[in-house]
Amino acid sequence: MNNDKTLHIICHDVPWPADYGGVVDLFYKLKALYEEGVKIKLHCFDYGRGQQKELSKYCEEVNYYKRLSKWRSISLTKPYIVKSRENPLLLENLLKDDHPVLMEGIHCTAYLRQMLLSERKVFLRLHNVEFFYYSQLFQSEKNLFKKIYFLNESMFLRQYEKKLPEEVPVIAVSNNDAVFYRDELDKNLTTYLPVFIPYTDVKSLEGIGTYCLYHGNLSVAENEKAVVWLLDRVFSLAKVPFIIAGKDPSKRLIRKIEKNKNAIIVSNPSDTDLNALVNKAQIHVLPSFNKTGIKLKLINALYNGRHCVVNDEAVEGSGLEDACHIGTKGYAMASIISQLYHHPFGEEEINLRKRLLGQIFNNKANARQLIQLIW
Repeated sequence: MNNDKTLHIICHDVPWPADYGGVVDLFYKLKALYEEGVKIKLHCFDYGRGQQKELSKYCEEVNYYKRLSKWRSISLTKPYIVKSRENPLLLENLLKDDHPVLMEGIHCTAYLRQMLLSERKVFLRLHNVEFFYYSQLFQSEKNLFKKIYFLNESMFLRQYEKKLPEEVPVIAVSNNDAVFYRDELDKNLTTYLPVFIPYTDVKSLEGIGTYCLYHGNLSVAENEKAVVWLLDRVFSLAKVPFIIAGKDPSKRLIRKIEKNKNAIIVSNPSDTDLNALVNKAQIHVLPSFNKTGIKLKLINALYNGRHCVVNDEAVEGSGLEDACHIGTKGYAMASIISQLYHHPFGEEEINLRKRLLGQIFNNKANARQLIQLIW
């Protein structure tokens, strides 16, 4: 099937190992397209993850590129995340044939207009409404220099995203982002296609767990902000054990957690340890302050954990609302946690998740939908 179909895919980072949210969709999309017979010419920017043999299992070609230096990436017309990926060798390789091009994220659009001028079929996979995402990073960040960068990048991205050519089909990871691009930015060729994920079966355990859990990359300011908010607004009211697990927490955050007698931190857990924490938790508490994109940590919890308590921003427009308990304020989340803490997670909830998640996150069906869109 589809053995005659060849596709260039440009990735903002090396998509293996699939160990953070920004590359999970990329890697499992590669795998799903390969399994449908698509020949993939992969182009990825390496800034620390290195060349990965695993990618050659699914790609006909794997090309690696360096990003430009910070000084060479200064531009009056392009955001830093775009300009720094403007590598002439990438353009040269793309122009060697006339196969369609899938650009993974705004980051990879440096040569979008050149592709259109060469009458290529070009598609943009939208990971977030980037200017909104960077605005949220600006609001969450404590470091002054990073705040200035995020604010400046957000303003650049707002103009850049508005000016994206209307003839380019955009494929959003969330329905909210698709609606925003169509209604607010007049990108009428925007559609929604769910993220590609590593999970195929709901493996949530029945019964009762022994703690609440928040997990995520704790070096990201937005995630640190969520943990601080939970400690101040939720677990100051809900006096139950609370574990925070994730990568590279700041000393400031560690000190904050240590002041709460019911909270402990697990820094840089192995995959095995994190999976065990997810499986054994009674409640996953996963608020978000960012409406754009999709929350992969929540998808993980829905496939592998018990009760999930979130706020509106974490699930709005995701289709996952029915599988979660939603609290709009801190005191509401604390009340829900108190009610659920001794409430067994059972077969009914598991069956609901199987139906709901199976309809949305079907890699094979979604790969076929993407193939149909491109060809």
